[in-house]
Amino acid sequence: MSLIEQAAKRLAQLRRAGVDVPGSVVADGESAPAEVTPDFPHPSALAADFKRQRAVLAGDAAPRGAPAPVSRRIELDLNALTVSGLISPDAPRSQLADQYRVIKRPLIANAMGKGATQIKRGNLIMVTSALSGEGKTFTAINLAMSIAMELDNTVMLVDADVPKPSVLKMLGLPPSRGLLDVITDDSVELSQVLLKTNVETLSILPSGTQHPRATELLASDAMVGLLEEMANRYPDRIIIFDSPPLLMTTEARALATHMGQVVVVVKAESTVRSDLKHALAAIESCPVKLMLLNQARASTQDGYGYGYGYGYGNYGYGSDGV
Repeated sequence: MSLIEQAAKRLAQLRRAGVDVPGSVVADGESAPAEVTPDFPHPSALAADFKRQRAVLAGDAAPRGAPAPVSRRIELDLNALTVSGLISPDAPRSQLADQYRVIKRPLIANAMGKGATQIKRGNLIMVTSALSGEGKTFTAINLAMSIAMELDNTVMLVDADVPKPSVLKMLGLPPSRGLLDVITDDSVELSQVLLKTNVETLSILPSGTQHPRATELLASDAMVGLLEEMANRYPDRIIIFDSPPLLMTTEARALATHMGQVVVVVKAESTVRSDLKHALAAIESCPVKLMLLNQARASTQDGYGYGYGYGYGNYGYGSDGV
């Protein structure tokens, strides 16, 4: 039964109940009159209102008269990002940008279902490390920026390092509400705290207001529901999570259980093999793990060496590959 038919039926029910309804309403199965007095709306108008109310209840529309939530727009200083060593879309081609073109390719393939194996929630990618100081936030921002330069994808960069958020600071932005506020406050919608940027295909979700039970929040049903919405709402969107170090907090392990892919940043000549082995064991259940070697020395004869190296495996990358 269409919405107009439902409205007409409801008008008929009101009339049979003795409610004084201006205009005539005919029996079920017959069409409603084209003219209805100004005091009572036509069934088509009622149908439109019913549809709107249903959208409000589903969370797809704001109540009548209430402003629709609008994401804030912020301006990234792209020149400052380039100076600080980060990738910028309008900067000249660089060795760093070329490195990330290589690094992102298998991640994008898995995210878009074009890899050798279909990966559940493959577009949810967590960037982490065994310990702090290995360059994970730097990697997460550059990876997001590099993917944002693709023609067929959009990117959301999420600061999920809730104990020590640093994405906004590294980008030169002030603290803002974000992920934890959406989880803890039903009145806060994702669109209200999402930051749109002047890189049209890149948006940023801050970590939000710090909470003493952050680990439980990241493992909660509310977080699972939010991740499902984020993963499935836009088929071309890839979501990069800057996560806490695996061996220093429990938040990273809770988050990793919901990820399709995990990038573990390893600082060259610094990370101890045993620490890396324990870190990989903490994310054993994740289907795809990629290890990125940060600050590796260039060793090519022509002087054009990579500062990054990477190891990749569909179902784990063991310590023999370290």
